[in-house]
Amino acid sequence: CPRRSPATTSRPGRAPPWPAPPHCPRPCPATPVLTCSSFVLPSITVVTWNVGTAMPPNDVTSLLHLNTGETNDVDMIAIGLQEVNSKINKRLKDALFTDQWSELFMDVLSPFHFILVSTVRMQGVILLVFAKYYHLPFLQDIQTDCTRTGLGGYWGNKGGVSIRLSIFGHMVCFLNCHLPAHLEKAEQRKEDFATILHMQQFEGPVANGILDHDLVFWFGDLNFRIESLDICFVKYAIESNVLSQLWEKDQLNIAKSTWPVLRGFQEGPLNFPPTFKFDVGTNKYDSSAKKRKPAWTDRILWKIKPPSKGLGVGGHRPSQGVLSVSQLCYCSHMEYTVSDHKPVAAIFAVQFSSKVDKPLVEIYVADEWSRPEQAVVRYKMAVGFHRSSWDWIGLYRVGFRHPKDYVSYVWARSDDGERCLEKQLCAQVMFSEEALPKGNGEYILGYYSNTSSSIAGVTEPFQISLPRSEEGSSSTDSSGSSSEEDDSTLVLLAPKSRSPSPGKMKRHRSRSPSLAKFQGLIPRPSSRDRGTSRSPSPQSRCSLPRNIPTIHLPQEELGHHGVKGKELGQAAESPEDSPFYQPVQEQGGPRRVSADSPLARADPRNLGLLPALRLDMIDQALGRRQESVGQGYYACRRRSPTSPPGCSTSPKEGCSP
Repeated sequence: CPRRSPATTSRPGRAPPWPAPPHCPRPCPATPVLTCSSFVLPSITVVTWNVGTAMPPNDVTSLLHLNTGETNDVDMIAIGLQEVNSKINKRLKDALFTDQWSELFMDVLSPFHFILVSTVRMQGVILLVFAKYYHLPFLQDIQTDCTRTGLGGYWGNKGGVSIRLSIFGHMVCFLNCHLPAHLEKAEQRKEDFATILHMQQFEGPVANGILDHDLVFWFGDLNFRIESLDICFVKYAIESNVLSQLWEKDQLNIAKSTWPVLRGFQEGPLNFPPTFKFDVGTNKYDSSAKKRKPAWTDRILWKIKPPSKGLGVGGHRPSQGVLSVSQLCYCSHMEYTVSDHKPVAAIFAVQFSSKVDKPLVEIYVADEWSRPEQAVVRYKMAVGFHRSSWDWIGLYRVGFRHPKDYVSYVWARSDDGERCLEKQLCAQVMFSEEALPKGNGEYILGYYSNTSSSIAGVTEPFQISLPRSEEGSSSTDSSGSSSEEDDSTLVLLAPKSRSPSPGKMKRHRSRSPSLAKFQGLIPRPSSRDRGTSRSPSPQSRCSLPRNIPTIHLPQEELGHHGVKGKELGQAAESPEDSPFYQPVQEQGGPRRVSADSPLARADPRNLGLLPALRLDMIDQALGRRQESVGQGYYACRRRSPTSPPGCSTSPKEGCSP
């Protein structure tokens, strides 16, 4: 089978991410290894912006340094926002849909092949990390955490959110903070930062604390002010462009040399005007009665872990001597006036001492799919890869926005999957004809690992050229029937579940990622509330009860929807069975049902979040099942034959439905 992977096409100035392996049926070692030669990740862009509850602007391309010469060299972008509107009416909307700021950045970055890797939100503090799609297999061990410091740790208007991940085998942490305001609160900012560093802990054998990572980027509205100097002199220095006279009185510059907690943190020169406080809609400093003194409140710093005597991954010492960071740019963007803060951006060139040489999963596919029988996918898993029955392979259009933004998918389940993993052979799956997009276009295949909640392997773009079905033909009728809802159950699942739950896609599918729904309605547990818990994902800490009742529907309702007893019996087989479904003719029209569904009796505790749930689906479900709700059962229905059954947990369990 012809290979279509990122190794096939070399990009100018960039070595292929991994060498092409032998022909797929032949066993060969595929263990991810660390190459000892130094490796330069061309650049990482970090942006911080206190948006002051404002609506997003129409264009952020200049803020992200897009449409410029350096765009082709940017590999990752981390965006930290503070004071995103989190009033109750806005939080209700953001709980049901992705917030407008995240949507804006995904819309702007997806044409440049940036994919949302991870995101975390704590009230008005948001952190997003994007990466080019061909780097996704090398971004693993992704975890998030948050710490509230407002009102003594009980309110999330102040605090820090973090995303940590392994980048080519090196542990990197992005930390976005919003610290207490006002000139006299310097000691409080010190204590809050120390609390964030102490409370945020991650799972795994390495890098459990923030400062344990090989590289830490710390940024946000840190709220440090300019001491001693009066407002007239500060404004004179700004207008005269003698900013260096203000540096020695900057609280953060003073703290870096006196506070032990900041030892090792570095920052570029402040060659841009102070970014706070402006009259909204202008570039004029505060003219209100308060007349706040201008200050560099919005900052970006980094810290490299000191050389370690111990051995790292693969027996190497990744942070010893060779890991280095160069700041290529550090600037503010005066053109944005929607907030009283100006956004700040920095671009870094990072040189790692080594890199992971192979992806966890290598995918083989033909150069073009012009007939349905060509939609065969072969994949090979690396030794030590933690395979799951809930892994799946997604088909993405070029320019997709996040891992759940697929066109269609197939479960990565093979009868001889374990044998292929053990003997390093290729497993094989096939997309059904109904799941394939019609017409011409470029697509990418990605292997989604449920264990790591990340994409473990991708291909280069390939062509799909399938004829469109004629209107009124039987194939059109069949495909149209597959988009109808299966009203037998309504899935209402706990947030941040670990299962992908990729459901059957609708014609007008929500473009929002499968983030935790209703997360804004539930107080997030702070790090100090969790005690000994070491889970990095605050939303996943609400455990489901073990005594989850089985969801039963009245017999007449089952009959109304055409669910036969024998079909339910067939659906209760092993998760390793075939993931393909065939349309069958029922009374009232054709409907897709499962012949060998592994999900009918699946334990709801092991299942996960569906793609974004539409409100009209909830209204229809509740209207049809008032009688069932009255009998004490939770009304449920499945979005598609491939969506696993779920459950709604009790409010006192801390999980929203």
